[in-house]
Amino acid sequence: AALSKEEVIVAYPFVESVSVQRIAHELYRKNIPLIPRIMSEWAHSRTGMDLHPGAKIGSHFFIDHGTGTVIGETSEIGSHVKLYQGVGLVARSLAGGQQLRGQKRHPTLGDHVTIYANATIVGGETVIGAGSTIGANVFLMSSVPAKSVVVVEACNVKVMSKKNREKAKMD
Repeated sequence: AALSKEEVIVAYPFVESVSVQRIAHELYRKNIPLIPRIMSEWAHSRTGMDLHPGAKIGSHFFIDHGTGTVIGETSEIGSHVKLYQGVGLVARSLAGGQQLRGQKRHPTLGDHVTIYANATIVGGETVIGAGSTIGANVFLMSSVPAKSVVVVEACNVKVMSKKNREKAKMD
C-alpha cells in the first residue's frame, strides 16, 4: 500500500521496532545488562511489537501491520521472513520456567517463511522449515518440514442475514 520507500521508512512502525531490536541485539550479545531491554520495551510501547533483544533475526525481515507481534528471547529467524500482526514466537509455559533460563525456549524459522495474522508458534524444539507458510490463527507446537503450508481446517463459520438471526433469538 505504500507509495514510496520513504513512506515505508518514516510511516511503518516495523522499521523502528526492528531497527531498535537490531541495535539492542548487539548490546545484548556483548552482555551489557538492562540497556537492551530498556530499548526494546521503549520500542514496544511505541509500536506494539515486542521483539526481545536476544532474538536472532536474519536480513530482509518484514512485519506487516505488526501490532501484537511477540518474538521471544531465543527465537531464531532466517532471512526473507515475513510476519503479520499478532504473530507470537513464544516459549511453552512450564512450571519450572526460570530453570530454563539460558536454554533454547522459542521457535526457529527458516529462510523465506511467511506467517499470517495471529498465528502462535510455541517451543524451542519447534522448527519451521524454509519456504513454509503458516496460515492465520494457527497454534503450532511441532516442527514443519520445508515448503509446507499449515492451515486451520476444522472451523465452521455461519453467515446469515440479520433478520434471520433476530428471528432465531426469539424462538
